Amino acid sequence: MSKEALFDILSSISGLIPLIAFAYNFQNLDRIFKLIGLFFIIAALSDLLQWLLPYWHFSNIWVVHIFVIINIIFFSVIYYMAFVNSLQKKITLILSGLALVLGLYSCKDIFDYPTVSNTASSIVFIVLALLFFFQLLTRQEFVHIEKQGFFWFNASVLFYFSINIFLFMLIAMIPLLERPSYYIINNITNIIANLLFTIALLCRPQKAT
Repeated sequence: MSKEALFDILSSISGLIPLIAFAYNFQNLDRIFKLIGLFFIIAALSDLLQWLLPYWHFSNIWVVHIFVIINIIFFSVIYYMAFVNSLQKKITLILSGLALVLGLYSCKDIFDYPTVSNTASSIVFIVLALLFFFQLLTRQEFVHIEKQGFFWFNASVLFYFSINIFLFMLIAMIPLLERPSYYIINNITNIIANLLFTIALLCRPQKAT
């Protein structure tokens, strides 16, 4: 088995770890994290479908298009709920709306890799993640941010999309046979991101003091 295939398998399996954490800590999760857990269920189903379709001799690119749109919708709602400042909420709606329009427009080429929508959504998520860190740093009350589940969720979002944005931008320009060698970057960051998401889902709500 090649290292590319190995990391592809490990990346897909790692998506189950946040689901286990979600089920284990479900009773302690608030509305935002129950929504995040629902997103991971959909993400796991998307990964499974992307695995199965090639074996059935069908293209799985259309699944990526749909998942990008689902990702934009879920993350826009999640960040909208997480922000306390009305300006940040408006920024979330505007940026997510633009990314969603691009995502829907990209669906006209449903069997081509969604470079534009993936890149646009990555930019939006990076901006929202940075805005949330700014919110954490400017809060008046004292909180243990390392015990805040959304801190770890946000760190995972920033980590994953900051590293993969250039891959999403350039993947269509890379020859098809060489893509697995480059896509290993996505697989490694996905594994690490899922571990951070797992920490987020295992955290219990902390009260400010």
